[in-house]
Amino acid sequence: MSKVLGIIGGGQLGMMLTEAAQNMKNEISKIIVLDPTENCPASKVGAEQIIADFKDESAIKKLSELSDIITYEIESGNSDVLKKLESNTEISPSPDTLKIIQDKLIQKQFLRDNDIPVADFKEICSKKELEVIADELGLPILLKTRRDAYDGRGNYKINSKSEIDDALDLFSGKSLMVEKFVKFEKEVSVIAARNTKGDIATYPVVENIHEKNILKMTIAPGRVSEKVKNKAEKIAEKTMKVLHGAGVFGIEMFVTNDDEILINEIAPRVHNSGHHTLQSSDTSQFEQHLRAILGMNLGNTSIKIPTIMYNILGPGTFQGEYNILCPKKENIFLKMYGKLQSKPQRKIGHVNITGHDNFGINELLNQVEDLKKNLVIEPKKT
Repeated sequence: MSKVLGIIGGGQLGMMLTEAAQNMKNEISKIIVLDPTENCPASKVGAEQIIADFKDESAIKKLSELSDIITYEIESGNSDVLKKLESNTEISPSPDTLKIIQDKLIQKQFLRDNDIPVADFKEICSKKELEVIADELGLPILLKTRRDAYDGRGNYKINSKSEIDDALDLFSGKSLMVEKFVKFEKEVSVIAARNTKGDIATYPVVENIHEKNILKMTIAPGRVSEKVKNKAEKIAEKTMKVLHGAGVFGIEMFVTNDDEILINEIAPRVHNSGHHTLQSSDTSQFEQHLRAILGMNLGNTSIKIPTIMYNILGPGTFQGEYNILCPKKENIFLKMYGKLQSKPQRKIGHVNITGHDNFGINELLNQVEDLKKNLVIEPKKT
């Protein structure tokens, strides 16, 4: 019998989950999203919308009353409210897991307690503590807000003690932690899934390239050694075994100069670095997430064709309605998110560029360079 799916969050991830759900009509009859932005991206592709804050208790209760199963595309949901509701409505991933991941300090403590490798970290409650820990860990260090931060917005790299006051002022009133800065060789991630039966599947390791703390490009498969690939995928699988509940998780990692792997952060949801799966794999991360939370068998995770995902970010030159011009080729797949307004560094879409047997990563990287030159985002003419 098909179910009504509730999603907390209706942004681009909710939009692509909605599209995947519409191809599973035998399992899902309706999609309802809870999002504070009127006419959010998911609503534009057929989801019904409850307009409310992600943490709004009455709105979450309403969503649970209308839904057979609830999931989320953003970590900002109220995990305490969801915990109260899980006896009446299926919720995946579990509210307990969401609560762990929402707080970066608790997340790191959980990983360390389960012998999963992370960088050294400490809780920070005062300037004096931060100065002492700066000496202990050595500079540079990363000061982080523990909650409600993404795309690097809650991070401050402290290179000298003279920057401590500015860092603390920036995050005034927030709960903080500090982390040893990792001199990494590469940033990679593994998209992993666990279904309600406990089956686990991981997609191959991908390589992520960031600009200004925002993901700019994902290379799939990642340019890493077989040793690093195997190690990263084993760590991802172990992480999925100790976390509760079902769904797709984005597990971000650092590869150090000596090929060690450290987990940076975990997202309990479909992830930007998994967008390549829309073209590279038989089963997209969005379909996989739905399969997982519905208790279905997990789909094939192999990468059938090399693919580079390139994020389309709003330019810094203007804010407002926009037009986009993108080159048209058989191997270029443009995905816009239906956001009417472009803002500097806002994710408004992505492009997947696919290869073939005789067309590898280097050729794809050359195509990305051509794309950068010919992709135009300009103010909409009135």
